[in-house]
Amino acid sequence: MNFCSSCGAPVTIQVPEGDHLPRHVCSACRTIHYVNPKILVGAVPVWGDRILLCRRAIMPREGYWTMPSGFMENGETLQMGAARETYEESLARVTIEDLLSVINIAGHNQVHVLFRARMNGPEHGATLESSEVRLFSEHEVPWDDLAFRTVTHTLRHFFEDRCKGERGLHLVDLDTTRI
Repeated sequence: MNFCSSCGAPVTIQVPEGDHLPRHVCSACRTIHYVNPKILVGAVPVWGDRILLCRRAIMPREGYWTMPSGFMENGETLQMGAARETYEESLARVTIEDLLSVINIAGHNQVHVLFRARMNGPEHGATLESSEVRLFSEHEVPWDDLAFRTVTHTLRHFFEDRCKGERGLHLVDLDTTRI
């Protein structure tokens, strides 16, 4: 950030009075601009005994598989964001169920919040963000072609829980060498 979004004056990085971290502070109006972690929301949509995955049509990791997910928008809840992202990436309408995993990626300033979801019907399809959308049984999941470690962690937890008849919440801290 170079300029204040409130008045347009240059900003400097400094520790404001009463704070303990460096922030972008406007040199004119003294507005403090906080830069906080981004929240990514998504879901593991289920139809019968299969899960819905999307082949990414966008960077990063174009061509690799992921569950539908993306960054939250202002004015929505975690669940609303997960349902919206699922529809935007797969054209599937879902009912968001319980929380499956929270993955902290401090080095990338991200928190990934992923839910279990039930598809409201079998309808799904490709979008601008997904070149292919498919239902997979556990043994069909393309484990070597998953887009991110967050996807691998979440899907492994999902299938382990399902095998045990549990619905656990999994908290994961990932290092930043690879998301």
